[in-house]
Amino acid sequence: MIYLQLFWEFLKIGLFAVGGGMATLPFLQRLSVSTGWFPPSLITDMIAISESTPGPIGINMATYVGCSIAGVPGGIVATLGEVLPSVIIVVIVSMSLEKFRGSKLVDSAFYGLRPAVTGLIAAAGVSVAQVSMFQLGLYQQTGVLLDFFDFKKLIYFVLVFVAIKKFKKHPIVYIAISALLGILLAF
Repeated sequence: MIYLQLFWEFLKIGLFAVGGGMATLPFLQRLSVSTGWFPPSLITDMIAISESTPGPIGINMATYVGCSIAGVPGGIVATLGEVLPSVIIVVIVSMSLEKFRGSKLVDSAFYGLRPAVTGLIAAAGVSVAQVSMFQLGLYQQTGVLLDFFDFKKLIYFVLVFVAIKKFKKHPIVYIAISALLGILLAF
């Protein structure tokens, strides 16, 4: 039964998360709450793992969740659910490519989808920032505004952001350095 549920949940995510892997984040947040398969705070870890491994982030995250819930077979089933809608859509579009080219209807649909996808990704980014750089739980316990901020993480975020903008290295460089620093600073 869990395999069917994994397939169904990731089929829905794969069908409606238009705009790439980061667009799956709001769906994963909702999945976390509705199923209890993983805590919302684990999403930032899934992003880190998915960004650090080859392949599309949405598929990597589906595989991660599926494996966590039901082992390797669960990972395969969740991944198939995530990928199937795209495969079907690409096959249909490729068979009818000439009909879609220059279509006002398709152009209009994408005109509406672009800002919506941008909003989905921005909302996911804000949620990830909240979980990874702010301490809402501590702030709620103490009521002290400064307890809301995790200053080490905020400073590190700013440093990485500035380095990315200034040096423009490949993202894997920043991921590797961040992982190394995380290991070194943990001791």
